[in-house]
Amino acid sequence: MNNKLVRGTFFLTAATFISKILGFVYIIPFMNLVGDEGYALYKYAYGPYGLMISLSTMGLPLAVSKYVSKYNGLGNYRASQDLLKFGLFLMMVTGFIACATLYALAPTLAHFVVGRQDGSGNSIDDVVYVIRMVSFALLIIPTMSLLRGYFQGNQSMGPSALSTVIEQVVRVLFIVCGAYAVLTMFNGSITSAVGVATFGAVMGGGAGLLILVTVYQKRKHFIYKQVQNSRENKKIPIASMLKELLSYSIPFVIVGLAIPIYQNIDTFTINALFQSIGYTQEKAETVNAVIGLAQILVMIPVSLATAFGMSLLPSITTSYTKGEINNVKQKITQVLQLFFFLTLPAAVGLSLLAKPVYRMIFLSGSSYELGGFVLQWYAPMAILFGLFTITAAILQGINQQKKVIAGLLIGIILKLSLNIALLSSFKELTPILATYVGYGVSVLYNFHLIKKALSYRIIPELARMKISIVHVTFMGIVVFIMSKLLTVWLAGAVQDYTASVLTAILSAIAGAGIYMGCSFSNSEIRDLFKKPRRKVS
Repeated sequence: MNNKLVRGTFFLTAATFISKILGFVYIIPFMNLVGDEGYALYKYAYGPYGLMISLSTMGLPLAVSKYVSKYNGLGNYRASQDLLKFGLFLMMVTGFIACATLYALAPTLAHFVVGRQDGSGNSIDDVVYVIRMVSFALLIIPTMSLLRGYFQGNQSMGPSALSTVIEQVVRVLFIVCGAYAVLTMFNGSITSAVGVATFGAVMGGGAGLLILVTVYQKRKHFIYKQVQNSRENKKIPIASMLKELLSYSIPFVIVGLAIPIYQNIDTFTINALFQSIGYTQEKAETVNAVIGLAQILVMIPVSLATAFGMSLLPSITTSYTKGEINNVKQKITQVLQLFFFLTLPAAVGLSLLAKPVYRMIFLSGSSYELGGFVLQWYAPMAILFGLFTITAAILQGINQQKKVIAGLLIGIILKLSLNIALLSSFKELTPILATYVGYGVSVLYNFHLIKKALSYRIIPELARMKISIVHVTFMGIVVFIMSKLLTVWLAGAVQDYTASVLTAILSAIAGAGIYMGCSFSNSEIRDLFKKPRRKVS
């Protein structure tokens, strides 16, 4: 893997990580403003919205990234520009259709998600209102996503990274300030505050799109000059372009829906399932909210894998198109090593510090005992989420995208079945255990496909990562002991919340210090960040 890819990967990773940090930092004040019931209502809006984003973009942003990378590698820069024009028009059309569809379906979705209304939770009208407020973001997000794919296909990660951060900053500020203004300045209801908060997606999307358009305008002269000097400046017919895009994008749609589908299975079934075993609507919504909050924290380390996947795809596609199979294997190995180096300690640390971290972040606005318990079990799921993202990106980069769908569908069927079958025995753990099984099967299937397509020796390559496992084990022991000692020492000396904050922060700092110290004293880890590894045969 060349230095350009490593830099691009970490640039996009940093932006995605910052975005994810912002994406849960705002939960602290927001939860204190609206509480469990308000957050559950917020989640009801964002669940179907996330699905509609994937459907409205039709997988085109990543398909465009692959298409642009392919034709740039062949020297045909005109094809990239023709695609951009066609893609932007298509995204505006599908965005409008998605917005209208979600707006119209809001009542149906509201009846489905609430379950049996017993007056102890959110009403149907409340859910309809927030879903319709967030639906307007679909007019903007598809276009913005396609532009990001275009820049990534050119292996220019900066515009996408900047756009990602700006979008999230504006969205978060609007959510917190808007909810605060409604509740404290205008004495509005929780429902009104949540509705305004969901509209933050519109404001953030607008800001992110503005950044991308501005960058493109500044680069337009260079881009047109590049097209004019193209050595293979051939026009691709619209029909051929669309056919090729759809061959890429349909699998991208389904793979892109993976995490949202799993999350929405929980969002839309938890209330009814838990009410069926005697929970009140209010208690079921608390479980729903807690699992949603745990997902937010777990998705932070997953964002590392997402960034790797997005930056990996154009490079793998280019190498695969040129027939450089050994180079493809080399890139796969290094990306997996980078993934485990960063994600494994984050997942383990989050699991060990689940209770103090959950209480520190979400304060008294949620059931922190239940939340800590759920997060403790959910945190390692970040590894499977991330591995699925990366392996799916690899398979898409080597034109095996259609085969990914089978493994994903098997996993989803297992998830749905186990959500019902395990409920009476495992209660709040049921959605988590079902997700482990579903994703685990999908990841194993993806690795099987990679091995078959590239003759890639997965087990020997994964064995190289044993040093990271040793370091994480040592880190985990230190974090566990320190958190227990701090819990004992701080008991009664300070308030419970302060004790949770100190335990979480000090234990995390100690663990991070131990892990980084061990890792960077190892020459193999240092080389991972300095230069390409030897080729994999």
